[in-house]
Amino acid sequence: MLKFIFEGSDYMAIPTSIKTLLSGDVVEWARIEFKETWDAAASLKSICAFANDLDNWGGGYIVIGVQEDNGRPVFPLKGVPTEKLDSYQKNIFAKCKLLRPAYTPIIGVETYQDKHFIVIWCPGGDNRPYSSPKTMEKDNKERIHYIRKASNTVEPSDDEEKDLFNLANRVPFDDRVNHQAELEDLNITLIQNYLKEIGSSLYEKSKLGDFTELCSDMNIISTLPEYVKPKNVGLMFFCMEPDKFFPCTQIDIVQFPDGLGGDNIIENTFKGPIHQQLREALQFIKNSIVTKKIVKSADKAEADWVYNYPYAALEEALANAVYHRGYDIREPIEVRVEKNMIEIVSFPGPDRSVTQEGLKRYKVSNRRYRNRRIGDILKELHLTEGRNTGFGKILRALEANGSPKPEFETDEDHSYFISRLFVHEAFLKEEESNRDQKGVKKEPKRSRKKEPKKGAERKRDVLQKLEEDPEITQVKLMEEFDLSRKQIQKIIKDLREEGLVERQGSNRNGRWIVKK
Repeated sequence: MLKFIFEGSDYMAIPTSIKTLLSGDVVEWARIEFKETWDAAASLKSICAFANDLDNWGGGYIVIGVQEDNGRPVFPLKGVPTEKLDSYQKNIFAKCKLLRPAYTPIIGVETYQDKHFIVIWCPGGDNRPYSSPKTMEKDNKERIHYIRKASNTVEPSDDEEKDLFNLANRVPFDDRVNHQAELEDLNITLIQNYLKEIGSSLYEKSKLGDFTELCSDMNIISTLPEYVKPKNVGLMFFCMEPDKFFPCTQIDIVQFPDGLGGDNIIENTFKGPIHQQLREALQFIKNSIVTKKIVKSADKAEADWVYNYPYAALEEALANAVYHRGYDIREPIEVRVEKNMIEIVSFPGPDRSVTQEGLKRYKVSNRRYRNRRIGDILKELHLTEGRNTGFGKILRALEANGSPKPEFETDEDHSYFISRLFVHEAFLKEEESNRDQKGVKKEPKRSRKKEPKKGAERKRDVLQKLEEDPEITQVKLMEEFDLSRKQIQKIIKDLREEGLVERQGSNRNGRWIVKK
């Protein structure tokens, strides 16, 4: 039985046994290094090389306490003296802090043949490339991006280093292995329905073949023979309850029939596999929110049908939110339906390459994609157009319907993203007419927001609210004071600069501290 130590919150065990490693039957010899004792100078380079995982082997293992001959274990086994187990482990963790960027392997202690051994598991890292000091000397400043070649840890050639830097983008979150899940969390029925819908040749195999092999063919599990775990993308689409692993993976549709300041609020929440929740949310929008009416034009004999919101634009905007949201952030996608607009809010915002100016001109080209695999599957299911095409579809649908142009918004920190679609003018006129018929005096057309208070008074009210409810979110502040996100952010910025409030903790899970 393995004992394990892991410097992090998710305690993970070594996925195999030392007996298996010593046999070489499951894990290839090239992925194993045997060390008679802990040698920081040499072993740190190997940890770095396994983490870089240039050939996509899945990383490797270092076994301490085993003498080697030409990469093979020498028997009888020596083991690690009991009195050195603790000091070795502490030194391993200390030396791993020298790696850049940060990387911590998983360290386990195992007893075999009445001797103790330290096993260091080094999976391929998410933030490649990694570098290690060339020497352990204090004045050493040279760092090397070590790689594995066969059974050896070596400095990369120029071409190999170029290949390594081509892996520099983080492994997307959706393509990472989920260490908390099991193969049984993947649902064969969901998988089969998907394969059948897209016309995949794997559908027939799914009815007769091995489930693990099927999942491997679909690339929704890890491929290490000793460590079979689902990838995040597999759990998002093919687990009945993905929110078990990704809290707040849901779509909330919140309607404000009487405006933001009204008491009448209608909420609907959609959960489950992300393509199913997207389809169910879109069906709800189509049935309950999208309406149409006949509009006559003075220069045309025939009348035209127009929609309050063209469904195609809403479909693409919501699909983009599902595609690009951060599933490691505990915030749902929120569709806010107001009298004169629909806002689709997701977290975080777009890549840094997306600028405010670009959003205003509808000219956006992402350099990096948070969820490549999610985008690919959504495209196969015809739920999104694809990369860098969403704005075009939204604009075309709005123009064809005669709707106002949309707004797209993020903040300086790129912490959120809003797609804002405005209702067709004909439906605003209808609302004003209805009010007149009820004997309500027609007021001049004005913005959706109430008349604002003076700046000082408004800041005082917000400050008081932060003191009363330190965990309140920006969205709740918007609702409380009937203000836009920009207005709330400006007030908070002013309060911070005046030294009246500070934020403790993260944007998602922190709290406000009001200074007296």
